[in-house]
Amino acid sequence: MDHREPCRDVPVQTGRDTVRAAQELVQQMHDELRHLLLQRAEIMRRIGTAKKTIAGLAALFGEMVLSKDLRELMNRGPREQPSGLTRTCRAILMEADHALSAREVRDRMQERTPALVDRQKDPIASITTILNRLVDYGEAERVASGNKQRSWRWVVEPRGESNRANGSNFIP
Repeated sequence: MDHREPCRDVPVQTGRDTVRAAQELVQQMHDELRHLLLQRAEIMRRIGTAKKTIAGLAALFGEMVLSKDLRELMNRGPREQPSGLTRTCRAILMEADHALSAREVRDRMQERTPALVDRQKDPIASITTILNRLVDYGEAERVASGNKQRSWRWVVEPRGESNRANGSNFIP
């Protein structure tokens, strides 16, 4: 039987040290994830503002003011790849001038990309799930409507933030 002593040059980590190191790493990743999600919410807010402005200008001056590339970015033109359900829900909410129910989102989606709706077994359930995820992401908010029906609208200003934070007084 060989009874060698452990090498004294190599530090031996105890179980507590390993757990502590793992907890520190998890906390760092948690902070990073929170920071990235806040950045995403701000970027989506800015994209929404830009799309609403462009949609308003197109409504005033006609679609001819939009280049082919811009129509594609606005989900108004032909795309090589079909738009995803989440992306389409985002675009519909961004362009809407009032809160929309899941049925209204479905109807607008049906006009825009019927094949996307047809691929869904239960389009209302799928759209409701996505709209609720957009709420979780801070990109949309649930609003009460008069007929006890849930509605959602695009968040122009993320929760708890002020336009003054970025030096702007512009409220879209």
